[in-house]
Amino acid sequence: MPEITIRPLAATDRDAWTPLWHGYLAFYKATLPPAVDAITFGRLTGGSEPMGGFIAFRGDEALGMVNWVIHRSTWSERNICYLQDLFTVPEARGSGVGRGLIEAVNGMAREKGCFRVYWQTQESNLQARELYDKVADKSGFIVYRQPLD
Repeated sequence: MPEITIRPLAATDRDAWTPLWHGYLAFYKATLPPAVDAITFGRLTGGSEPMGGFIAFRGDEALGMVNWVIHRSTWSERNICYLQDLFTVPEARGSGVGRGLIEAVNGMAREKGCFRVYWQTQESNLQARELYDKVADKSGFIVYRQPLD
């Protein structure tokens, strides 16, 4: 069986990334217009935005993806990295793909001089939280949102 390979997301990965992205959205019961998919992928791979991603493969099979955003913080002169979206196909869960994707983001964020990586998940996402509890500390914060549309 081929090893799992994790590498930066590239513009040529659109066909592999899109089903993972749609799986992520379906997991959270969300849909977006196709135009947003295109804009998001372009931002992740275009090189002009402070964002990007990694994709995991076993041979030619895409197993998972993670998207990240680097931004300023009022808590440090250094930037901070938001691990915004993480998804693995169901059959790859528990195999180390999610951990590998998180480690890839951590390595990139260190190289870019960030002082922290952070993310959020739903309270009910118990399988992911089992991993997250092993690799990071819970912040104790509750997220509030206020739509502006």
